[in-house]
Amino acid sequence: MRATDDRYTAERNRFDLAVRMIRHEARTGTIRLCTGFTEDRIRKIYASYFPRQGQSQGETQLIRRRRGKTPSQIAPFVSTAQRQGEASLIAGLLVHSRVAEVDASGRGLRAVSVPRDVLGCRFCDAYEAYLYLHHQPQLSFEWAWNLYLSLVNTREMQLAWCALCEGPYVRDAYALDYERCPFCEVKDHA
Repeated sequence: MRATDDRYTAERNRFDLAVRMIRHEARTGTIRLCTGFTEDRIRKIYASYFPRQGQSQGETQLIRRRRGKTPSQIAPFVSTAQRQGEASLIAGLLVHSRVAEVDASGRGLRAVSVPRDVLGCRFCDAYEAYLYLHHQPQLSFEWAWNLYLSLVNTREMQLAWCALCEGPYVRDAYALDYERCPFCEVKDHA
């Protein structure tokens, strides 16, 4: 068996995606959803490639394993203007990375139909771009995944357009909307 054979390319891509997601401290269920790997295999990848970091390899950053279910509340996305701005940025990056697309109404996002490992890679690209743009990000990988699910699956969040600057922003689909993006809101209160 040669790891360079074409027949192993898909398996290698899924493995690389699992390692990439572990580095972002994704939960096992999220990794399983994107790669199709079993929980046991994901745990073995973590144990093999991230052993007691900080001691043997000289790294200072410890990759933690998050436990439990992915967060599912949407209130943290709209609790402050800063978080709503960051959530809006992530939503824009999801569209730009072709993880989601705007539906015909222009308000909702829907998932694109691509293989789950491609979706996972594109999602990681969008999240890494978000990390690059924010020096102190408030939304973790799992919160960004929750935002994605809230936009495309449950549709509890949706896009809106600011009446002042005409920029897009995300909002709670079931809350009263004053049609002002978080950036204009901060500007008016400054």
